Parts: sequence; C-alpha cells; structure tokens
Amino acid sequence: MILTERESRHEHVLRIARQMMTAARTAPKGKGVDVIEIAMITDEDIRRLSEEMIAIHEENGFKFFLRDADNIQNAECIILIGTREHAHGLNCGHCGYANCNDRPSGTPCAIVSVDVGIAIGSACATAADHRVDTRVMFSAGLAAQRLNLLEECKQVFAIPVSASSKNPFFDRKPKEQPKG
Repeated sequence: MILTERESRHEHVLRIARQMMTAARTAPKGKGVDVIEIAMITDEDIRRLSEEMIAIHEENGFKFFLRDADNIQNAECIILIGTREHAHGLNCGHCGYANCNDRPSGTPCAIVSVDVGIAIGSACATAADHRVDTRVMFSAGLAAQRLNLLEECKQVFAIPVSASSKNPFFDRKPKEQPKG
C-alpha cells in the first residue's frame, strides 16, 4: 500500500489541531483559574464563520474582514480560543480601573486577557513544532463570538490551520466586495 501525503494531510492537520487545543488548555492561567474555552471548527462551520465576517464587513467597512473571510476558506480547520467573563479580585488596576468592582461589565480583566494570549501562544507554538501553518485572527474571532460558537465567551480569537506548500495566511492581498 502507498499512502501519499496528500491523502493523509487532512487527518494529520486535525490531529495537530487537537494537540494545539491541549497546549492552549495546559498553558498557565492567572491565579490558577481557568476561564479559557477552546473548540475546533471545520467544513460548514468555517463557511458560516466566513459569511459572518462578510456581514461584519458590510457593517463596518473594514476590508480586512473581507480578505480574512476569503482567506479562512483555505483552512483545514480553525481553532477558537476565548475567555469567559471573570474578575480575579486583585484590585490591581491593570484593566484601567482602580478596583474590580469599578470595572464596567464587558471590560476584560487584564489577567484574563493575558491568559488568552498565553493560550494562543502555546497553541501556535505547537503548530510551529509540527510545521503546520497558522495565523491568529481577531476578525474571525469576532465573527465566532457573534455566532456564539464559544458560549459565553468574550475576547474570542481564531487560528486557522493549514498544511500546504505555502502558508495561505500570509502575503495576502486585500479582497474587494463581490459585485452583484
């Protein structure tokens, strides 16, 4: 039997994506409190995400939402990493407010923001260790947040994953709105 790389690529990328999710889960968390949520989407959910990004572009006019909506179609899967609302109660002021009680609802705790960043870094490092291509996209993360793909999560980020001869998530040209 001969198994070519092209025949095994999709399952290989999905296996690495699962390892990326584990790396994000095991990344250090402030005060040992884990409010990170992680999921992987494929196929139809990628299309739904792309459609939502186009809708966001229509609302805000930012062309990179169009470019990224087209770009994620090249992903084998997309890892979503987000955080649930949580105040750590340190009253550190790092969020811009004197204490946690002064922080308006929806303003993220700075420690939680750092936690999601470390989780993203751990996931991307795992991808790099396995030589698959990624890019962190806040645009796709915002669309995922609006679609509630990670229930109750704020600060959702998306990491499209691919294995091809050239990383499809870099050297991207701006996408124009389709005519008609």
